[in-house]
Amino acid sequence: MKAILPVAGIGSRLRPHTHTTPKALVHVAGKPILGHILDTLIPVGVDEVVLVVGHLGSKIVEYVRETYDLRLHVVVQEEPKGLGHAIYVAREAVEVPEPVLIVLGDTVFQADLKAPLAKGTSALGVFRVDDPRRFGVVEVEQGRIVRLVEKPADPPSDLAIVGVYYLRDSGRLFRALEQVVASGVRTRGEIQLTDALQVMVDEGEEIVPFPIEEWLDCGSPESLLETNRRLLEQRAGEPLPAAGDAILIPPVYIDPSAKVTQSIIGPYVSVAAGAVVSRSVVRGSIINQGALVENILLSDSIIGERAVVTGNYTRLNVGDSSEMRIA
Repeated sequence: MKAILPVAGIGSRLRPHTHTTPKALVHVAGKPILGHILDTLIPVGVDEVVLVVGHLGSKIVEYVRETYDLRLHVVVQEEPKGLGHAIYVAREAVEVPEPVLIVLGDTVFQADLKAPLAKGTSALGVFRVDDPRRFGVVEVEQGRIVRLVEKPADPPSDLAIVGVYYLRDSGRLFRALEQVVASGVRTRGEIQLTDALQVMVDEGEEIVPFPIEEWLDCGSPESLLETNRRLLEQRAGEPLPAAGDAILIPPVYIDPSAKVTQSIIGPYVSVAAGAVVSRSVVRGSIINQGALVENILLSDSIIGERAVVTGNYTRLNVGDSSEMRIA
C-alpha cells in the first residue's frame, strides 16, 4: 500500500515552534505528530510513502529515513496552493491506476482502516463535529457520498472530512485534479482536493464514508496540549520510568535519555529526548528535545527544542493578613 502524506504546511498558528521545526515534526506525547501517523499506517500494510514537502522539508525526510524502514519518495510543493495542488504534484511518484491512501500529516487520528481498505471501494474518513461550518463536510445518501462542500455557511451534515482518504484508482483521481487545475476552479483561493473528489463523484465514482473514532487536532498550542493529554491518557497504566529523586504523577511520558531530578512531573507531561528538568514542578506541558527547565513551576506550556527556561525560588516570611504579589 502506498500512502501520500502532504506535509508542506508552515504551521503558522504553532509559531514560534514552527519557525525552526516543521509542523509535522512538532512533538506530542513522546514523538512527532508524523510519527503517530506512520505508526497507525504501517500496521495496515503501508510500506511506501510519498512525502509532499515544503517548509523545512529536509528535516521531515531525515526523520522518516532515520526512524522507519519505508520506501520513500519525496516531492517538493514549491508554492502553497492548497491540498489539491499538493496531491497533484505527487502524481509523478504514483504508478496509475494503483490505489492510494492519502493522510494529512498534521493531525493524529484513530480508526479501523482495515475495514474500508478491504472493501475495494474508495472511502473517506469522517468525524461528527459540533460546528461543521469550520470544515469540509460530506452529504451522504444510501451509504454513498453524493456531495462534498468546503467550509459551507449552511452545512448539509455534521460529518467533517478529517484528512484520511482511500482512492482505489489513482489515475481517476489525478485526472480529476488536472481538470480542477486546468479549469481555474478555486475554493477560498486554493486548489482543493474536495473539488476533485466532487468531480469523481459526479462522474460515477463510488465513495463511501467510514468513521474516524478519534480525531486529535494539533494545529494550535491549545489543541496540541489537549492532544498530548488525550494520547497520554491512553497510555495510563503503563509502567512509569525510574524516577530517582523525582515524583511522577501519571500519565506522563519521559524519554529514557531525558534527565529529571528533584522535580514533580505530571499529570499530562511529555519530556522528550535529551531534555533536562531540575528542581521544578511541571504539569500539563510538553518539553521538547534538548530543553533545559530549572527552578520553575510550569503549567500548560510548550518548551521548544534546546530552549532554556529557568527561574528562582523565593524564601518568604509573611505575616498574618498580608498580601504579596511576586512577578
